[in-house]
Amino acid sequence: MQSITLKVDLYDYLQVEKVCKLIAEKLGLRKDGVEKDLNQLMKLLEFYRDKQLHQSKDRQSKKIAVPTASATKCIGFLKSENLIWELNKLIGKVGIVGEDMNRILLFVIASSYKMPDTLHALIQGSSGSGKTRLLKVISGLMPPEDIKRYTRVTDNSFYNQDEYFFVHKLICFEDLDGLKEDAQLAVRELQSNEILISSTSVKDKHGSITGGERIVRGPIASLACTTKGEIYEDNISRCFVIAVDESKEQTLRVIDYQDDESAGLIDKSEQKRIVAFIQNCIRLLKPYEVLNPYAKKIKLPESADKLRRLNELYKHFIKQVTLINQYQRKQDKQGRLITEKEDLQVACEILFESIVLRVDELSDGSLRQFFERLKNYLLPKGKGYEFTQREVRQALQISKAQCSRFFTRLMEMEYLTSKYSGNQRKVRYQVDYWDNYAKLRAEIKDDLMSQIEKL
Repeated sequence: MQSITLKVDLYDYLQVEKVCKLIAEKLGLRKDGVEKDLNQLMKLLEFYRDKQLHQSKDRQSKKIAVPTASATKCIGFLKSENLIWELNKLIGKVGIVGEDMNRILLFVIASSYKMPDTLHALIQGSSGSGKTRLLKVISGLMPPEDIKRYTRVTDNSFYNQDEYFFVHKLICFEDLDGLKEDAQLAVRELQSNEILISSTSVKDKHGSITGGERIVRGPIASLACTTKGEIYEDNISRCFVIAVDESKEQTLRVIDYQDDESAGLIDKSEQKRIVAFIQNCIRLLKPYEVLNPYAKKIKLPESADKLRRLNELYKHFIKQVTLINQYQRKQDKQGRLITEKEDLQVACEILFESIVLRVDELSDGSLRQFFERLKNYLLPKGKGYEFTQREVRQALQISKAQCSRFFTRLMEMEYLTSKYSGNQRKVRYQVDYWDNYAKLRAEIKDDLMSQIEKL
């Protein structure tokens, strides 16, 4: 049979028509049959191209193998008794002073990126409180090949990424306040539904514009910082809210660390060694399914905000604690890790502050810290004492803008009342509701711990 060699653009309709006619004449074939074969060839070539592209991306994002000697040390450490608290000690050595529970909470959340049930955190605090440093240090403990950090996100950028770009990645936003609504919606959908499906216009092989779909897949884990936690109600319901410690004691600890760093008393090489060690530990964790035999025996406070979603997050957090302890946990016949009582105990201790925030009517960590400091300042003066914003911001050493924002929120919540006094019409304030936050915390902790002890 005569052979014909041709150069053809399978996406050029006129050229394909011409080639099909020529082939049909030369080889004595039906023209429509040749067209069908070329169309089938085009589809097979597209499939092959997509497969090669996907394999290329897989090679680019190939997981880094842990050397045998390092793996042996890491596995030995992952089998340690009280592993979570040992990890917390190491985290404290890489640049986070204080914030004992916040740092291990963020670490557990961040490490969930490679697991079936991922977790998300919203780090809340005033400007300069150290929230961005928390995010950077904790995310830096995860393998760098699995982290995506963003300082700015355009409206449609998430929708336009490759389909598997975000799969099992840790996404970090240093300033959530800078994201526009479309970008926030995309993040929320990846957090909750683990997929973005957008209807878009596409051009077919003939140059015609038709409707089509673009898909971007998750799951993702995420860490984000904000100074305005109260305005992200939809985000908060999907996340654990972490309030940065803004106390005077924590400020002194940070200053002391900064002084040591400037004086050259911090061993940077040791910090790098610890970071590399923890990253290798994370690389060695595998995404098992988890069976929690105690799931129906622990009840969160019924007064918690958005209890349905909080309960789901709580159960997922327990799973993640179990997964971090996977080298010490038994498996059932189906290969699922079995949660132990110790995992519930650890999860409860770590999550306590976050759970209390969900029960607290103020539901804003920075606002609650301010109100507690305000009450401590006012109590020696008497519950009927009247005060001005200037007096409070000077006594508590906070900015005018921050003080004004806290006062406005507390008045909206009817915790403070105001009135004009004197000929100068000066505004004076008074605490109208002296809640007992310490009692609330104690009641919640006693209830959760008693449930665990009865298991």
